[in-house]
Amino acid sequence: MVKLAPKETKLYRLDGRGALYRQIKRSIAGTIHSGQKAPDDRLPSEHEFMQIFGTSRMTVNRALQMLADENLIVRHRRNGTFVAPAVVEHAVMELRDIADEIEESGAVYTYELLERREKPMDKSMAERLNGDAGDAALFLKCRHLSDGEPVLIEERHISLVAVPDAKSAAFAEIPPNRWLLGNVPWSRVEHTIRAINATKRQATLLKISAGDACLQVERSTWMTGQGLTFVQLTYPGNRHQLVGRFSTGQ
Repeated sequence: MVKLAPKETKLYRLDGRGALYRQIKRSIAGTIHSGQKAPDDRLPSEHEFMQIFGTSRMTVNRALQMLADENLIVRHRRNGTFVAPAVVEHAVMELRDIADEIEESGAVYTYELLERREKPMDKSMAERLNGDAGDAALFLKCRHLSDGEPVLIEERHISLVAVPDAKSAAFAEIPPNRWLLGNVPWSRVEHTIRAINATKRQATLLKISAGDACLQVERSTWMTGQGLTFVQLTYPGNRHQLVGRFSTGQ
């Protein structure tokens, strides 16, 4: 029988309210919400939780599965159970610097420019940006990282008709979103949000498995009817959530 450290067993207490599996769920979740267990910390095994709570594997498994479904823990068949990585919230209803969002979560932000090329707009992109097919555009593909781990793929088109200065901007050093927010006024934004499954290429860049769930945001930005930029942002679904906050009158 595995002997657990007293300090570990003292973390977990049942509150006596409702079904046992729900009490176990609340007990484990409490150690996470209180900071006693940090992101990526290993949790006791199913067998160890059976000892701690004096119950069956089925009951423990049900509680752990509920926590996994709520993205509080990550379960690996061979490696064990861990507190889920910290979630970074991304604002949906406002334009913000991606670097600021990551740094506000307490992580170190870094950025990579993967591709840069000028290309004429096709019919679909011209319609998005209220331009003409064949108009010049700058295409940028970037990867954004939090504490060295990739958290976002950015694929962006900038109209060089509307934003000619983008042609000479140093995007290898400055992320496109930061440069645009600092240099280009805008008057209207449109968001489309969807759930997708990662392609092999996306999975490689995000260090996840092909087919894993991702959140994808498409954003078009205009200034008085002139399309400025269209961007597609792809986030790993298990580590990100999109947040919109509203108040009376908005």
